Amino acid sequence: MRDNSMSERVAGRGPAWYDRGLRFECTRCGACCTGGHGYVWLDESDIVRIAAHLGCSADDFGRRYVRRVGNRYALLESPRDGACVFLSGERCSVYDARPAQCRRFPFWDALIASPESWREAALECEGIHPDAPLRDRDHIEAIRRS
Repeated sequence: MRDNSMSERVAGRGPAWYDRGLRFECTRCGACCTGGHGYVWLDESDIVRIAAHLGCSADDFGRRYVRRVGNRYALLESPRDGACVFLSGERCSVYDARPAQCRRFPFWDALIASPESWREAALECEGIHPDAPLRDRDHIEAIRRS
């Protein structure tokens, strides 16, 4: 008999508390781009995509907007408030080319780990509300795998 541990449920195997879906629609408010210091991790495809969106080379993009953290790369942030370097007012200036980590929000492991963690996320994210479109589990898992 297999154990349906949290890691399996979060990975999309076995039952999950959100089997009936979750309500979310991005309002592009920018709240997920602020709120303190952290990391928006980048891989090579993120760097190439955003650089093309900005009309610059990947090398130039890296020099201007990326920092190395251990063996990984992350977007720069405002030293004042930790906001993403691409947050312009309340909007993401590279939204159509945003990093994969941002594309997956709010369907991150920590935010969908439990109903309580989802409710806590809703306190910070105006896109998580009862009138938002219902995203079924297949949609959620497809976003998480992207």
